[in-house]
Amino acid sequence: MNFDTTQNLYIEGDNLDVLKCLKETYLHKVKMIYIDPPYNTGNDFVYEDDFAESAAEYLANSGQFDEQGNRLVTNTESNGRFHTDWLNMIYPRLKVARDLLTEDGVIFISIDENELENLKKVCDEIFGESNFIAELIWSAGRKNDSKYISVSHEYVVCYFRNVEYIKEHKIVWREKKRGLDDIYNIYHALVKKYGDDFVSIEKDLKKWYKNLPDGHPAKDHKHYCRVDKRGIYFADNISWPGGGGPKYEVLHPLTHKPVKIPSRGWITSEENLKEWIKEDRVDFGENENSVPTIKAYLKDREYAVPYSVFYQDGRAASKRLATLMGDKVFENPKDEEVIERIIEFCGTNNGDIILDFFSGSATTAHAVFLANVEQNLNRRFILVQIPELIDASKGSDKSKKVAKNAINLLDSMKVPHTICEIGKERIRRAGAKIKADSPLTTQNLDTGFRVLKLDSSNMKDVFYSPKETSQLELFRYVDNVKDDRTSEDLLFQVMLELGATLDSKIEESEVDGKTIYNVGDGYLVACFDQDVSDDVVKAIAKMQPTYAVLRDTGMADDATATNFEQIFKTYAPNTTARIL
Repeated sequence: MNFDTTQNLYIEGDNLDVLKCLKETYLHKVKMIYIDPPYNTGNDFVYEDDFAESAAEYLANSGQFDEQGNRLVTNTESNGRFHTDWLNMIYPRLKVARDLLTEDGVIFISIDENELENLKKVCDEIFGESNFIAELIWSAGRKNDSKYISVSHEYVVCYFRNVEYIKEHKIVWREKKRGLDDIYNIYHALVKKYGDDFVSIEKDLKKWYKNLPDGHPAKDHKHYCRVDKRGIYFADNISWPGGGGPKYEVLHPLTHKPVKIPSRGWITSEENLKEWIKEDRVDFGENENSVPTIKAYLKDREYAVPYSVFYQDGRAASKRLATLMGDKVFENPKDEEVIERIIEFCGTNNGDIILDFFSGSATTAHAVFLANVEQNLNRRFILVQIPELIDASKGSDKSKKVAKNAINLLDSMKVPHTICEIGKERIRRAGAKIKADSPLTTQNLDTGFRVLKLDSSNMKDVFYSPKETSQLELFRYVDNVKDDRTSEDLLFQVMLELGATLDSKIEESEVDGKTIYNVGDGYLVACFDQDVSDDVVKAIAKMQPTYAVLRDTGMADDATATNFEQIFKTYAPNTTARIL
């Protein structure tokens, strides 16, 4: 979707293998990682990894791939290595992921009580105990399936890449308070109704707060219930934090007698306080016997330090996704609004990359769209998901029904029955809905994404193991590229090898009937066609790219191969020319 222009990526494949492929090109380039790995509840699938064997050996020896070759097995509680298998799965992925983070980067990991403590120990080892930020506690609504305690919350564990960098650069996190639009809307309606009758406005505003349902974000700000000509405020403490503030006489505006001085002293100097009183920013009691307060206006305090505990009904995300997709096609999706909040408050900015390598229903992509609209920014995402088959024959009756719904949707689209296809369709629909809902403010919103699929090497085995190839076999390997690989396959391999990010701009042109790829405005120029002539080589050299790549068997004749190096010395002496 918008393949040529988008900066977003959706990669299908084993996430450990994908992370390894991304490691060099994306080293220290990812600002934020959010993942929702299997919680290890006894019914989850985990990846089985064996680093002592090649993929082929593992496939042959382990017997733990399914019929489609997916490296997934159910980790049941009866397994004697129940926790070990899960830890063996998560550890190497986090190890590689850490290297992708920028110095001010951060990782957020959703988890429940089953592996919380083990996850923290792993993260302490990989990221360092000093880089631990907090456990966010997400209260997702009451559950009634427990005999003893209704555990109705889960966790989001977060770690910095480098806390010393954060401190040195005085980086702080602030979150825009939720529910403000609702408060401002009711306030403007009351002003329209009562004019400057502030007493009536305050009375109705307090009543409105009281009638809000539990969990409504505006209810957290019910103390903002006073009103004057400047707007909504609450009566805040006017004393010096911690004590030791200045003490001086202040007269009550009506009784003209000295008011009580705060025991910790005034919050500011006598000169400043007199100015605040003159501007009507100080509230006095009926007489001098009470300590005044300072008016704290909501419009001046729209941002706050994020709370570690928050409420978000877990059922709401499922309902929104079902509405978006036309039916319930995914169980227990993460809430895009929660991830949006995290993206917004953790300091991500224009051009930053958000990575999720347990993509699932692609909630993170949806959240990036929402955060970009809310803050008028252009963040990018990289999502990774193994193409796990959706099976309607396993699980509970509820799970089977959801799987059948998903399969029906995928059949209508004529695409494979995999979670990847659900995720990609969710991204398409979410982007379309956001643009339709706000056409004036989303014209430049990048809702496209490039889909890439991880495969084995493009090169035949002889390319990597010449010692194991006999002389008689050499004639079978005149071309070292596998027969089923396209020019695009080779291009993306070369991009990663030469440090061009996978979202780089790619332009195609034609010289003598041969396709020329220009990546990143001249960073890399490549041609993988056969029968490439001197004229084509000259055309590439004259573009003076940083890197130029041609196929080993692509030269039209021996003369072109012989002239290749000299052509680049003549027309592009600073270009690094390579043969694939």
